[in-house]
Amino acid sequence: MHAHPPSKSPNTTQQWISVISLAFAAFIFNTTEFIPIALLSDIGNSFGMPSTDVGIMITVYAWVVATLSLPMMLLTRNIERRFLLIVLFMVFIASHILSYFAWSFQSLLVSRIGIALAHALFWSITASLAVRVAPEGKAFQALGLLSTGTAMAMVLGIPLGRMVGESYGWRNTFALIVIGASLVCLILAKSLPRLPSVNSGSFSSVKTLMQRPSLMLVFALLVLIVSAQFTAYSYIEPFALNIAQFSSSQTTSLLLVYGGAGFIGSYLFGKFAPHYPRAVIPLSCATLAAVMLLLLPAAQGFVSFSILGMFWGIGILCISLALQAKTLNLSADATDVAMAIFSGLYNLGIGAGALFGAYVTAQYGLSAIGMLGGTLALLATGLALLLVQRRDFNGRA
Repeated sequence: MHAHPPSKSPNTTQQWISVISLAFAAFIFNTTEFIPIALLSDIGNSFGMPSTDVGIMITVYAWVVATLSLPMMLLTRNIERRFLLIVLFMVFIASHILSYFAWSFQSLLVSRIGIALAHALFWSITASLAVRVAPEGKAFQALGLLSTGTAMAMVLGIPLGRMVGESYGWRNTFALIVIGASLVCLILAKSLPRLPSVNSGSFSSVKTLMQRPSLMLVFALLVLIVSAQFTAYSYIEPFALNIAQFSSSQTTSLLLVYGGAGFIGSYLFGKFAPHYPRAVIPLSCATLAAVMLLLLPAAQGFVSFSILGMFWGIGILCISLALQAKTLNLSADATDVAMAIFSGLYNLGIGAGALFGAYVTAQYGLSAIGMLGGTLALLATGLALLLVQRRDFNGRA
């Protein structure tokens, strides 16, 4: 059978097309997870529900990803990767079509669970896929592109989704995602070679990872800081509209500032993290704490709130990158399993945060979200200081 040499050794252009398509896929998957944050009030109005009740969408989605990332990765660990990717895209697209036609809030929730299933699997396999399809020696650039896709979702995805939602209604935001995902899926189906599964780790690697105290602390810190972040961030749209009394277009600009700051954060991280490995994590946590505690006072004016939004974006991006890099550094022998756990715990934090935010809003009003988020972030800062003092923090047991 010598009709198939190309599939064995694809040319470099084709390899880059695969990597870039995976980065676009990362952009789409992350945009859809966070898009309800930008459309909460809108979706609430369609179903006659207060926006804080709609926030349950974020929690349910995040918790499906949290509980299923690792089990689904382990269940599918022997399946050929290209086939798996195309199947999960099909589930993703079908679920978005259901979101578009959702006739009740319940049906919208069901469609979101379908999307979350695809998401859980996508994040467990993508990082190692990008590294495998990348041209020889370009693994770091491939991972860089993947995280750029993720960061871009924060920057462009959410404000874009909000603009489309504002002009054409939230359903069309989901329709747009269907079109984007279908295109990416077709390109990946064409450009990816067959990829038998390798190095995906197994249940025994989970046990090995659990015996590393620094890694466990990184995981605990991750849940704490992400919960803090999403206590406030999940409800930033109703907060900006109702508490700060900003106009709808100002709220969109605010999300753009927050997202754009992610780029600054990414640049700062790349520049300083290697030189000050012990400073980045506590400093980012402290920044987030300060931002959330100042949320209410800063809501007096648009400029002060935007400046806060900029620091917020920098803080969350730096902490996410730092904890991800630390996880990879402490789990070099089982990266897929460690990343599946990381993605699961990140989403556990998102779900918990959205739930805390809803609870505080119900008890004390929307204006209190910053106080609770900030308090949690202060606890995280304490934990971060403990973590970086440890001897095994630098990957040496």
